[in-house]
Amino acid sequence: MLSVLRNAAALSPGTRETAIVKESHGMRRFAFTTGNGQTLPLFVETVGIADERSKIVRTEGYPYFHWLQTIKGEGLFTVNGATFALPVHSGVLVYAGTPHQYEPAPEGWETAYLTFGGPSVPDMLLTLKLQEGVPVRWDADAPLNGLLQEMLDRLEKDQDLFGLNASADAYRFLIALRQYGRFDNRTDIVRGSERLRPLLDWLERHYADSEIGLAEMAETLGVPASTMNLWFHHTFGLSPYAYLVQLRLRKAKELLIRSADATVKQIAERVGFRDASHFVATFRRKTGIPPQQFRKLYK
Repeated sequence: MLSVLRNAAALSPGTRETAIVKESHGMRRFAFTTGNGQTLPLFVETVGIADERSKIVRTEGYPYFHWLQTIKGEGLFTVNGATFALPVHSGVLVYAGTPHQYEPAPEGWETAYLTFGGPSVPDMLLTLKLQEGVPVRWDADAPLNGLLQEMLDRLEKDQDLFGLNASADAYRFLIALRQYGRFDNRTDIVRGSERLRPLLDWLERHYADSEIGLAEMAETLGVPASTMNLWFHHTFGLSPYAYLVQLRLRKAKELLIRSADATVKQIAERVGFRDASHFVATFRRKTGIPPQQFRKLYK
């Protein structure tokens, strides 16, 4: 059975089959063959749990994106010239085709893994700022600890012939990884947003004030502007002002759709832009189309 799964790529491209492998030493594996699943923007190849007992060396990498995390024990992982330990509550993401190797510590190593691909995955990982080859840590009470096991349980229980449920689960896992994971010991997005919550709530109420600046924002948060800037970059990958601009544009989109009689100039003023030309230029730069064209899409 296992040899068939490892040679799944040899099947005809129109097939879409699934198989479950249960072996000794606690291994569980659910595998989709190649085929129709590859038409999804994000598809799952395998998800499983393994008792790692030997060194794995992949000089040409793995053909799909590969996430590996520790359930019990500890392993040693090498990628991009760096070697690091993967204890419990940690994992690593490796991009397709990236050479890497890993091996268990003497006391043993149980892992959970997810391999996936799809045309939208590179942009998705970039948007989520999920870094390759960097150890990811999370807290003991974070949901990341059991998500892959739960995904495996669902796949073993319910038929998912076209991989749609697995695709949705994989996407939710990547979102959770961005929310709860700490890359290079950076503050995760959940804790960062909690620290910024007073300011985020304040901006929701005052975004229409065109006089808002960094000084007012830092004063609202009660920290120096440099600290506020650092928190925003760690949490959202944006400066505080860039976040405010995004908020204003989101509110402008809502008005463009909902307030059909409002002019572009009026909407610009309502969301905090000092003049319509600046609003139109910013809207076009961020969305690719001018406000009037965006409005026509929803008529």
